[in-house]
Amino acid sequence: MLRSIAITATALIVLATTSLGSGADVSWPGWLGPQRDGWVDDFQPPSTWPQKLTRVWQVEVGTGYGSPLVADGRVYQHARQGDDEVVWCVDLQSGDVKWRESVAVPFKMGGGGERHGKGPKSSPMLADGRVFTMSITGVLSAWAANSGERLWRRDYSEQFEKGHPYWGASTSPIVDGNRVVVHFGTDGEGALVALDAATGEEVWKHGQDAPSYSSPLLVEIEGVRQIVEWNQRVLTGVDADSGKLLWEYPFPQVTTDQNMPTPAFHEGRVLLGGENRGVHSFEPKLENGSWSVQSHWHQEKVALDMSSAVINGELLYGFSHYGRGRYFCLDTDTGEVLWQGPGRTGDNVMFLSIPGYVVALVNNGRLDIITATGERYEKVASYEVSDEPTWAPPVLLNNKILVKDHKTLTLWSLEE
Repeated sequence: MLRSIAITATALIVLATTSLGSGADVSWPGWLGPQRDGWVDDFQPPSTWPQKLTRVWQVEVGTGYGSPLVADGRVYQHARQGDDEVVWCVDLQSGDVKWRESVAVPFKMGGGGERHGKGPKSSPMLADGRVFTMSITGVLSAWAANSGERLWRRDYSEQFEKGHPYWGASTSPIVDGNRVVVHFGTDGEGALVALDAATGEEVWKHGQDAPSYSSPLLVEIEGVRQIVEWNQRVLTGVDADSGKLLWEYPFPQVTTDQNMPTPAFHEGRVLLGGENRGVHSFEPKLENGSWSVQSHWHQEKVALDMSSAVINGELLYGFSHYGRGRYFCLDTDTGEVLWQGPGRTGDNVMFLSIPGYVVALVNNGRLDIITATGERYEKVASYEVSDEPTWAPPVLLNNKILVKDHKTLTLWSLEE
């Protein structure tokens, strides 16, 4: 209950500071929600989970991994159809298309990543009546949420030869007040950049590191608001107002072990998992004006590949790529792995966290409801929500759930 109260208060602060609009009802503004932790604050789990879900509507929107966004009774989706990237706005209740805008974004996938398609892989962001999208080619655009008009675009490919890593840009923009922050660049070089959300003009630019496939967080540590991100070289904290480097901890992308999951943040600590590198707990500290980073624990029993983990209570829930893919739960204080689920579960899972449960969308179209306990692995319900691949994050809304599969966006109801 304390966590729920704290997150509710923090979410209200975030909604205020990001200026989502006078009277705007923003239910889900971007990647993993208002705090980027997957916590769904306004969802009340049913006393008994239904035997099946009921499909309310379905719209073919195209391919891509981006999260649906929800505000003021509308759903926004960034996707691909042919050589175009498309931004959709549909009515939440009916699925009727309000507007659709497209732009040509040709892309050639790097070798080895063909099965993942041509994106987009970044999740869009919604704030102050604008939808911000990051193309697979690393171009950031701002769209008017009410009309679909493109307001501005920023392309840093002239500075970095091309604007994206080898398998395309997948880092998701984040909004901080009147600024939108994103990492531009290639596998060899790049920069974390803050842009004016209204005009696209550069406010500050930090570093020369190449972007990873991970996404940044906006948190407060030691009373300092900062962007925490995991790029190709380090885990780092950057002052949100100035772009000044605060601290960094070496955690490089090595050989084929990609830096992909978004870190989790809990009680001042950053929980970071990497492919074949286990899970770590780091705590940035400020003493006498100097920052340092303390390593609390590192365990090697489970490791995160593409899937980002979520917090529920004092526990971290994730999906290890060991054992051909399996759920796990670990203690955030000690790093002890409390349980693991069966192996061969899938290639990837997108998590949401709700009171008492973890909601897990497996890439094969199955939605699992798992009890949020450290005692044992217990799946209380499971639903087939698609017969197509499901790599995009789902969105929970009261008694409904939005699922983006390979080509379609579907609203499901928990009421049979």
